[in-house]
Amino acid sequence: MDEKQLDKVKNGKGFIAALDQSGGSTPKALLAYGVLEDSYATEDEMFTLVHDMRTRIITSPAFNANHILGAILFEQTMDREIEGMYTADYLADKKGIVPFLKIDKGLAEEENGVQLMKPIHDLDELLQRAKERHIFGTKMRSVIKEPNEEGIRAIVDQQFEIGKQIIAAGLVPIIEPEVDITSADKEACEHLLKTEIQKHIDQLHDHENVMLKLTIPTQANLYKELIEHPRVIRVVALSGGYSTEVANDKLKANDGLIASFSRALSQDLNANQTDDEFNQALETAVQSIYEASI
Repeated sequence: MDEKQLDKVKNGKGFIAALDQSGGSTPKALLAYGVLEDSYATEDEMFTLVHDMRTRIITSPAFNANHILGAILFEQTMDREIEGMYTADYLADKKGIVPFLKIDKGLAEEENGVQLMKPIHDLDELLQRAKERHIFGTKMRSVIKEPNEEGIRAIVDQQFEIGKQIIAAGLVPIIEPEVDITSADKEACEHLLKTEIQKHIDQLHDHENVMLKLTIPTQANLYKELIEHPRVIRVVALSGGYSTEVANDKLKANDGLIASFSRALSQDLNANQTDDEFNQALETAVQSIYEASI
């Protein structure tokens, strides 16, 4: 593990940028960026367009280490290049930003009020490739919709079971059991989730450290004990569909919680903007999210 990157993620001021839309969410991300579905005919063409979008974001002067600690990449982004360098190397060497990788394969059908992750059949190979590409850590997402104790326990058990495999491979896992912001019982879900996470992190050994990516809680500072836990490197927040303004306002109410936003970072970016317009829109978003995070 790169100790300099670890110190940056653990102690640095800033936020984690989420640039990890995958196959299912890519058309929606491109559409929000102003790229219509008739602009591409094949999946390869679609992924090339989304890589072009991410390249434009990453190479922008507004995307810099003064405000951004790390960036989460989609698998194909990791395997593609920016200016002749693999994306993770470009982030680390050219930008001073720590690279993470989304490793989950999507969500299973809802059961007991939650959606577990689908099996990750190629996990060992993927983690090995991530290390070869100089990835620091990983991210994996599951979703909680109802305050069902059995379902939430299953979510957290699965996250930490895979998390330990990731630690054993020499990477840092970002555990992401998202609570759906539209849940009628969002706050109840969050209290159950906190209890289950606490059980697991209390059982981690000294060499087993994790990050947590959680929905901004309804009750401000609910996750204070998790943020301060010695086995937790950092707790970051997903925007969960909130607009930038709403997500930032909610984030500011939670001490020590920093952003890991996707939609809220890119919502005002458009393929048809000039470079000056694009860079200004990105700078405005980056600055606002940074200020909410510190």
